[in-house]
Amino acid sequence: MSDVDYLKNQLSSHPDFPKKGVVFLDIFPILRNPTAFETLITHFLHRLTSHTIPRSSSKKIDVIVGLDARGFLLGPILALRLGAAFVPVRKKGKLPGQTVSAVYEKEYGNDIFEMQTDAIKPGQSVVIVDDLIATGGSAKAAGELVAKQGGKTLEYLFIIELMFLKGGEKLDAPTYSIVQSDD
Repeated sequence: MSDVDYLKNQLSSHPDFPKKGVVFLDIFPILRNPTAFETLITHFLHRLTSHTIPRSSSKKIDVIVGLDARGFLLGPILALRLGAAFVPVRKKGKLPGQTVSAVYEKEYGNDIFEMQTDAIKPGQSVVIVDDLIATGGSAKAAGELVAKQGGKTLEYLFIIELMFLKGGEKLDAPTYSIVQSDD
């Protein structure tokens, strides 16, 4: 069995969550299984070291940006293993010091993401990570925060991509997802 099939089999489905008609794919069974979690991290690291880094002009990744909150579960591990910095993107009002902000659309209105203003230096190469991409609004906001600070987003990483929502089309760099769902 491939690692992609193995990880896909670890996901659990929850019909009608968070509302009727939605099938929620739950990543938490992966995190509860140390072998599956290591497989996930190793899969992402292989992607970054065999594809993303060789195609970048700098031949390195300086910063891993993780989106609030599930990107915080993956980002620090990837950053540590790559010798990169980890930078969190949080909802408005959750970070101390000066911040830069970006607005994104949610199902029922707008929200704001923030990043500390000294988190990324101009010219740094960045990878943005989160658990899932749906409409792409939150990932796009994270990319805007990176760009506002002069960073260059090399790629967006996701465990799951909801292909029918075409969220990746809104982003300023290529996306990579382990599991693609059309449901």
